[in-house]
Amino acid sequence: MDHLIQLIAVAAIPILFAITLHEAAHGYVARYFGDMTAYQAGRISLNPVRHIDPVGTILLPLLTLVLGGILFGWAKPVPVNFSALRHPKKDMLWVAIAGPASNLLMAFLWALVIKLAWSFPGSYFAEPMLQMAQIGIKINVILMVLNLLPLPPLDGGRVAVSLLPHRQAYQLSRIEPYGLFILIGLAITPVLGWIITPLFGMVMNLINLIL
Repeated sequence: MDHLIQLIAVAAIPILFAITLHEAAHGYVARYFGDMTAYQAGRISLNPVRHIDPVGTILLPLLTLVLGGILFGWAKPVPVNFSALRHPKKDMLWVAIAGPASNLLMAFLWALVIKLAWSFPGSYFAEPMLQMAQIGIKINVILMVLNLLPLPPLDGGRVAVSLLPHRQAYQLSRIEPYGLFILIGLAITPVLGWIITPLFGMVMNLINLIL
C-alpha cells in the first residue's frame, strides 16, 4: 500500500501536466488564429482544475498505473469553434497539432530532469525526480502518438482533415461521431498496441539521444 501511495504521489504531477497542458495548448493556438471560445471559457490556463475530467484525468491513469498496460488519459476537451478561425481549414492543422507538440516538448523537458537527477546521485530528491521524469516521458510520448492517429476526433484526424482535399476531408470528418467507439474497439484488442508501439519506440529513441 505504501508503495502504491508513493507511486501515485510521484505520478500525479507529470500526468496532470501532460493532460492539461495538451488541452491548454489547443486553446492558446485557437486564440492566436482568431477563435476566442476557449479563452472566454477560461480554458487557456495552467490550472489543472479547469481541465480535469474525473474519469480521464484521475480514474483511468490511476487504474493503468495499478493494473499496468498503456498509461494514458484525457482532460475535458477545450472548446474550439473552427468556423471562427481566420482560415478554418488551414488553421485547424495548427490548433490540432498544438496538443501533441506540447507533449513532445514536455517529454524532452522531463528528459532534462532525468539528466539533472543523475547529476545528484545519492541525493534525497534524486530517486523521486527520476521516477517522476520517467513517468512524465512515458505519458507524454503515449499521448502524443495516440493523438496523432488520423482518426477524428483525435488531433491526427483534425490534421488529416486540414490537409486532405475538400471531398476526402469531408468524408473523413463524417467518421467523427464514431471515432471514440473505434478507438475503444482498437484499445480492447491488441491492434492499438500494434499501431502505437513502434511509433512510441521511435520517439523514445529520439529522446534517448539527449540522455
